[in-house]
Amino acid sequence: MSIEAWIIFALFWVVFVTTPGPNAVNCITNGMTLGFRRSLPGILAILMQASAFLILSAFGVTALIAASATAFAVAKVVGAAVLIWLGIRAWMRAGTIPEAGAQNGRSVYLRALAIATINPKSIAGYLAAFSQFVQPDVPVWDQMWVIMPTALTLTALSYAGFTALGAGLGRAALGAVFNMWLQRALAGCFIIYGVLLGTVTTPGRTA
Repeated sequence: MSIEAWIIFALFWVVFVTTPGPNAVNCITNGMTLGFRRSLPGILAILMQASAFLILSAFGVTALIAASATAFAVAKVVGAAVLIWLGIRAWMRAGTIPEAGAQNGRSVYLRALAIATINPKSIAGYLAAFSQFVQPDVPVWDQMWVIMPTALTLTALSYAGFTALGAGLGRAALGAVFNMWLQRALAGCFIIYGVLLGTVTTPGRTA
């Protein structure tokens, strides 16, 4: 990968990981309710999902999923249902103090991993990265030495930033009423993303 191609890829990935979506909302929510340090397992989960998707993209697996209308439809319905369920649950729990031990590192990690994995829209992003920036005349694994560190570093910085934003909002939301409505706004985002996800068409196909 040339320097010019790397710069273009890096700019693409910055836009890809900084555009607000379910991962960003979850990071902000974690930061608000748990603080930055206790939210770190959530960032780790996103990095694990990104690593897996990058490797699967290199093998061409995501292209096969995108080409299968049935597989994509199942992922879309399951992902939409989970996001809507998470949104409704968060709305109902807004303003309540989490029970001790209810939000340990394992639960934060698994929740973030599920949210990052169930969104089939991310398949389009990984497909775009590999179809536009991977040189066909160069072995893909030779290029992964550049692609993966770049993508994972930018991903970590982005979602650490969203988590820090949430932690800052949590410290600023001193009023219980304001805190409750802020949490409900984030919960509403999950519901909206779930509804929108249900209308997404298979990458490369039309509705």
